[in-house]
Amino acid sequence: MDSERLRERLVDFQRNEITEHYIYRRLSERVASEHNSEVLARIGEEELDHYNRIREVTGIEVSPVRWKIRFYCVLSRLLGLTFVLKLMERGEESAQSGYDQLSEAFPESTEILREEREHEDELLKMLDEEKLRYIGSVVLGLNDALVELTGALAGFTLALRNTRLIALTGMVTGIAAALSMAASEYLSTKSESDDGNPVKASLYTGSAYLATVVLLIFPYLVLESYYLCLGVALLVGILIVAGFNFYLSVAQDLPFGKRFLEMAGISLGVAALSFGIGLLVRIFLGVDV
Repeated sequence: MDSERLRERLVDFQRNEITEHYIYRRLSERVASEHNSEVLARIGEEELDHYNRIREVTGIEVSPVRWKIRFYCVLSRLLGLTFVLKLMERGEESAQSGYDQLSEAFPESTEILREEREHEDELLKMLDEEKLRYIGSVVLGLNDALVELTGALAGFTLALRNTRLIALTGMVTGIAAALSMAASEYLSTKSESDDGNPVKASLYTGSAYLATVVLLIFPYLVLESYYLCLGVALLVGILIVAGFNFYLSVAQDLPFGKRFLEMAGISLGVAALSFGIGLLVRIFLGVDV
């Protein structure tokens, strides 16, 4: 690797180190756990030390990537600290590979690489967040809402053929099902021997179910064509499945593709079956709304 190319790579690493220094420092100020805060602050200081060591070689000051700092801070509020740290951990893996390639030309990269690997180990040990402790409840609420309501909306769409009526029927059905699921999760968690809080578990389940209901019903409130509404609702359902499975793939290191195809296939399969049932109802019962 020529000297100019090496310098460009080092400047990129230098910018990444100072950016992560500010991200870790900001996150350390926002976590409730004192232990987690101390770990994040210490890792941030080590990132600053890495920056200074690389600066001695490049001889220049480099500004952090401001948008990335804001992005990770906002993301931590929306999706939780665990998701953000896991996402950053993927960046650490990329950095480790890059430092490994520079080890001959930049001997200090070996020490930096060792510390980056220690960062990864410390981050994994500190991850303990309520959102992930109750992720099973969220999966239950979201999965049931997608399967049940996409099927119900498909059946209602052909049987009723009126967007407002479909929305009203779907909303009543969805709210009742959300309350039922929340109650079932409360009783299920209460009967188990683990330390799960039944009230929180039921709230996570009910909230996930209700949020999914609102998103799936929304097209029927703003569009006129009931077939278009069904298509948009199914697309929204697929996007929900994709987004949630991406979250799980990052936060819990689970495979994305297989789980996504499984959940999406079940939801679309139930919707197709329910659409057929709606057609049969119209034909054999002579229902015309």
